[in-house]
Amino acid sequence: MQFSDNRNISRWLIIAASFFIVLSILWNTYSFFNIFKEDERKKVEVLAEAYRMVNAPSMQDTDFTLPLMIIQNNSSVPIILTDKNGVVQDSKNLPDEIANDTIRKKAYLNELKQEQTFIVINLGKGDHQYLYYGNSQLLNNLKYYPVTLAIIVILFATIVFIFYRASKMATQNRLWAGMAKETAHQIGTPLSSLLGWIEIMKADNVDETTVTEVEKDVQRLQVIAERFSKVGSEPVLEERDIVAETEKSFEYLRSRASRQVEFFFMAPNHPVKVMLNPELHSWTVENLVKNAIDAMKGKGRLDVILSESEKHIRIKVSDTGKGIPKSQFKKVFEPGFTTKQRGWGLGLSLTKRIVEEYHKGRIRVFSSEVGKGTTMQATYKKI
Repeated sequence: MQFSDNRNISRWLIIAASFFIVLSILWNTYSFFNIFKEDERKKVEVLAEAYRMVNAPSMQDTDFTLPLMIIQNNSSVPIILTDKNGVVQDSKNLPDEIANDTIRKKAYLNELKQEQTFIVINLGKGDHQYLYYGNSQLLNNLKYYPVTLAIIVILFATIVFIFYRASKMATQNRLWAGMAKETAHQIGTPLSSLLGWIEIMKADNVDETTVTEVEKDVQRLQVIAERFSKVGSEPVLEERDIVAETEKSFEYLRSRASRQVEFFFMAPNHPVKVMLNPELHSWTVENLVKNAIDAMKGKGRLDVILSESEKHIRIKVSDTGKGIPKSQFKKVFEPGFTTKQRGWGLGLSLTKRIVEEYHKGRIRVFSSEVGKGTTMQATYKKI
């Protein structure tokens, strides 16, 4: 218990440290972004002063070498210079598709106006110009960097989660397989004794009907032990008539169920061949039928109907029980999910594994209505 707690604490510490690192990177990126943005603003202010010196009437006798050099050296910040009436006087570093298109340049200028990224250049005597500017490519890349980083972190977290879940499920599968094999082993010892007692009963001339019924139950225990021994290992599939195998399991369950349950069986009147493991298929039918009986609380109508198409055969088990909400259609197959007070929630989980992993079929909640009943459907490929 202490080992498990320590491992959980370590896991949460790693997760917390990872989030702290990610948040630190995002914060530093945001800080760098603001620093670069302020730096570009200062560059534009210097550029605005250069334009003022070049265009102001009072500066006509000034040496323009330095201002012109400042204007020409601006190779990164996109700018549009307009007069006080909004007429474009100069533009630099605009994308080619905008620079060569008057309409798109005007639209870009309107975007800059809405963003309020401009500097007023006072030329004197009531005249002035506006210098509008956008983000440089470096600043744009830095702006989208946190988004890219967040996407990468989400993808990384998703991969870790999938790996962790798959690892956990693999561990659970090994645990269930080990428990199943141990159960089969433990059942084997009393079964051997029961077989010996049956022989003694026969020798003592015990009522034949009693002996026959005991033999049936012992055979049933042998089947159950065989089922558990196959969990976790690759079962041998044989070419079998699924109609006959299903009906055999159905009749056994009907003979031992409450008389208050009305059973109905319908299937094709000819053999339908499927690659099947008889013991595991019997377990599937038993789980579906017992779940249906439990849902009806031992009273109602239970239908087992087999229907076939060109390539598949379907087994539908219907009951008149309490039904399943649509939100739980997939949850009913998860290990541990149960609506019964004393249930372990393993029956349908094992059934799904038997049908889908071992027999390459498919099982699902075909339909259900709360208060009216449920229909489960298992589908198999025909030979």
